[in-house]
Amino acid sequence: MSYRTIAVHVNTSRHATHRIALAARIAVDNDAHLVGVAAIGLPPAMYSEGLFPSGAPMLEACLSFMKERAESATEEFEKAADRLGVRSFEKRIIDDEAGESLCLQARYSDLVIVGQPDPSDAIAGERNDVAEYTMLNCGRPVLVVPYALDNVGFGDRAVIAWDGSLAAGRAVSGAVPLLRKTKLAQVVTINPEVSMYAHGEDPGADIALYLSRHGVNVDVQRQQTGPDIDIANALLSYVADVGAGLLVMGGYGRSRLSEIILGGTTRTILQSMTVPVLFSH
Repeated sequence: MSYRTIAVHVNTSRHATHRIALAARIAVDNDAHLVGVAAIGLPPAMYSEGLFPSGAPMLEACLSFMKERAESATEEFEKAADRLGVRSFEKRIIDDEAGESLCLQARYSDLVIVGQPDPSDAIAGERNDVAEYTMLNCGRPVLVVPYALDNVGFGDRAVIAWDGSLAAGRAVSGAVPLLRKTKLAQVVTINPEVSMYAHGEDPGADIALYLSRHGVNVDVQRQQTGPDIDIANALLSYVADVGAGLLVMGGYGRSRLSEIILGGTTRTILQSMTVPVLFSH
């Protein structure tokens, strides 16, 4: 099992260089085709009444600027992919807003790579919840790269946040090519409740066996937290304590009525991550 097609979000963010470099490394490791996706559409909210008081000319100027910016960003992507040894790659500029563009490309990809939103590096005309929207709507594993990332690897250890849910199962399955590259993948269950349906007799044992059959070196750790420590911060602390370079977990939304309302754990991880996180919804 390996990734054959990988999509990475390309824009003019100052963090795009590290994001593309990490995507290139994964593509090289898997001999995968890498697609750099740039968007030239505006989020629906920006078409609201009164936003473009001058009418169509102002809108056309804005879209023209976005197209020029996307062309520049994808040219830099191509240079980076070639320099970093990616054998097969292409740029793709999609005439839609960033979230929808990535979700479209995700239908033809095994993995989608996006950046953690950085409040100090907002991109004009681009929605500020690209990572959230893509994770909740694309139907593929999404690797979110933290803006504080200063390397292009995952280290020797990965942590898997396991709760027996469908989303967690999808995340583990989608992460197998990355987990195989680690020396140890630790399945972590926090305050697990024994359930014959979700966990089996021993929480984490079944998913560990699944991973071992895929050639992943794995062990299981149970963690208990007090009432004043939430799951997200317990996970982040554990990742830091063991020096892991990758976190794998299910991504959850609070409500099916709105794709932008996230569960508390997912939102906290997205806001506070310090290592790449592979989500699946």
